[in-house]
Amino acid sequence: MEDLSRFFRQMVRNLAAADPARLRQPLPLGEIRRTILPYRANRRALQLETSEDYELVLIRLCAGEGGFARTEPDDVHAEFAAEALSSNPDLTIVHRHESAVLILNEEQLVRALDPARELAFAPSDQRFAPPAPKEPAPAPAPPAPKPGPAPAREVSKPQSRPVPPAICRACSGKLPPGRSVKFCPHCGESQALTHCPACQTELEPAWRHCVACGAAVRRD
Repeated sequence: MEDLSRFFRQMVRNLAAADPARLRQPLPLGEIRRTILPYRANRRALQLETSEDYELVLIRLCAGEGGFARTEPDDVHAEFAAEALSSNPDLTIVHRHESAVLILNEEQLVRALDPARELAFAPSDQRFAPPAPKEPAPAPAPPAPKPGPAPAREVSKPQSRPVPPAICRACSGKLPPGRSVKFCPHCGESQALTHCPACQTELEPAWRHCVACGAAVRRD
């Protein structure tokens, strides 16, 4: 029975891969031998050593052994059943009845298609293979943080330099701060700026001539 079960499952797999709709249609015996499940292409999967072993299992399948399938017409089915019970079955029966058809048993078909049994009655394009698992959608990337306001730069305030105390232009004495000083409290010299009468160059109080043009400076 193990050889027969393996034979049936391999035939179902081949049909499911090539044309799933045909699994529920009559299958000509000659087509099974030549294109659906040829011996040479499937000998390893069937684990059958010779073509005679292959034809003997096919006779048992056509005879209805194991309830995997039924053969039509009925008289041909009877012939296969008789040969399957014979101690020396005539293997040429599979050649004589190539036009006979096999109809696969629905329950056995569903079992052969496990673990996708629930797909047995689905549309033909979805019936014989479980749907590929959907990969989970990638989690959306977290929104990029909005740029915040740039940190305020600390503007370094220029350090105020201490203002040197005002001194008299004549005697260099210290003048009182925060007051308008016109004359030195030490020597009485005027603190007004003196300019050359000729070229307007600023002059020191003690100068008698302009350093720019040499003009004499009148001192009252």
